[in-house]
Amino acid sequence: MATLNAIGIVVSDMSKALAFYRLLGIEIPEPEAGEDHVETTLSSGVRLMWDTEALVLSFDPEWTRPTGSRIGLAFECASPAEVNALHAHAVASGYWSHKDPWDAFWGQRYAQLCDPDGTVVDLFAALTP
Repeated sequence: MATLNAIGIVVSDMSKALAFYRLLGIEIPEPEAGEDHVETTLSSGVRLMWDTEALVLSFDPEWTRPTGSRIGLAFECASPAEVNALHAHAVASGYWSHKDPWDAFWGQRYAQLCDPDGTVVDLFAALTP
């Protein structure tokens, strides 16, 4: 049986992408200048990887940048206040909001940001402890 080992994200600008994910709290090693592949292992044991478009094109010359949502990533926050604060910090840092924080009908404080390539990233926390 196969086991999920890694999640890959294709990026147009490695440094901008890594800065965004670092802002969300992911510890990412500093890549060598011009490095086309960067990865880190999350506390769950799953690797999160970033590859430049140039790298993907090197082995898949017919690849084109997809439109619309390509992948779903959700970051759990400790509280609804942390959802609000992290969302506000990301927007103040120059990233854009896809949806401002709201109380979702499923019982969570929720917000959505976009990474530098437009990938929607969710922030959430339970409304009640």
